[in-house]
Amino acid sequence: MPVAYPETDTEQIVARDHQYVVRNYGRYPLVVSRADGVYLYGEDGRKYLDFVSGIGVMALGHSHPRVVSAIADQIGTLVHCSNLYYHPLQGEVAQLLSELSGLQRTFFCNSGAEAVEAALKIAKGYGRARDSAKTEIVALEESFGGRTLGAISVTGQPKYRAPFEPVIPGVRFIAPNDLGALEAAVGDQTAGIVFEPILGEGGIIEISAEFAALARRLATKHDALLICDEVQCGMGRTGQAFAFQHWGADFLPDVITLAKPLAAGLPIGAVVCSEAAAAVLAPGMHGSTFGGGALACRVAREFLGMLPELMPHVREVSAYFRARLADLATNHDFVNRQRGRGLMVGLELNIPGGGFVPRAQELGLLMNCTAGNILRFLPPFVIEREHVDEAIAVLAEAFRQGPPDGAG
Repeated sequence: MPVAYPETDTEQIVARDHQYVVRNYGRYPLVVSRADGVYLYGEDGRKYLDFVSGIGVMALGHSHPRVVSAIADQIGTLVHCSNLYYHPLQGEVAQLLSELSGLQRTFFCNSGAEAVEAALKIAKGYGRARDSAKTEIVALEESFGGRTLGAISVTGQPKYRAPFEPVIPGVRFIAPNDLGALEAAVGDQTAGIVFEPILGEGGIIEISAEFAALARRLATKHDALLICDEVQCGMGRTGQAFAFQHWGADFLPDVITLAKPLAAGLPIGAVVCSEAAAAVLAPGMHGSTFGGGALACRVAREFLGMLPELMPHVREVSAYFRARLADLATNHDFVNRQRGRGLMVGLELNIPGGGFVPRAQELGLLMNCTAGNILRFLPPFVIEREHVDEAIAVLAEAFRQGPPDGAG
């Protein structure tokens, strides 16, 4: 029997989605028709300032001319050839990542969750090569590794793990920045220690330099791999190429997982690692059909080429954003403090924050809420002060209306 759709385009799009797409996303009532720069446009023509940027993906904004040009050129040359053969772009991107990180080798995949999966296989393979019992992983409470079975196994939020248990065993969770718990958890059976330098989904929780340094010492002492999950906080978002670089020139993990901004909107993931870690993956032990394809790598090369010039701008505009947020906070007693670094910003409220998200959307600003009371902002790196002022004006109006129903 034919489906009877509503008359308007927007209603038809939503109705078709509801009927045929798996209902695993809680979507906001917005149908996006196009995007340009730092703005998204709805089917109704309304413009929205995008301070979500595809959950940290669109670091260069939308339709950046250098990205558009790179895609147009590459798509008529080579899109995919499989990893049975070489193409020049994989090695070029890997070299750039090596030069930025100080590590030696890169494995390419398609997403952050896949990068975490590969990192876990590397850690377990590294451990078992030394002792068959050396398979444990130490991870953090409130962390988020991704949605695959392996990635949720190191995700420190039971709401993600419980529906799919039993997950991969042998993971010990400790509280972020708890030095005593870290020292107690790591031992000779530890294969890897994994954490985000800034926990994104967990509420923009920044890992201290002291905790990171202890993790590095313990990993070295027990011959385990130290894994920095920079899927959300990496690639310039904090004002450095990698968030771990805020801990000083002497700090270096064994493995870094990357994804979101690396190909400026195209799917890509990467594991950057030391020679010792990379040696675990002999031919045939791991792979990815689409990983490191020519099109994604071409855009990643373009992004990485722009990154050095972007980072000073990220530092400058983020300082302005934080100053404006601090001024705004003084007028509202339900705002506690800011969290994060660079353009990975959390605004901690002492009331539930979810109700402010649709209110801000109605006023023309896209953001989201994580951990229940943290308003999260992940704007494109290319925002200017005028865009910060626009966002602050919306937030001021959203806050002026008082706590949303049920938030007080």
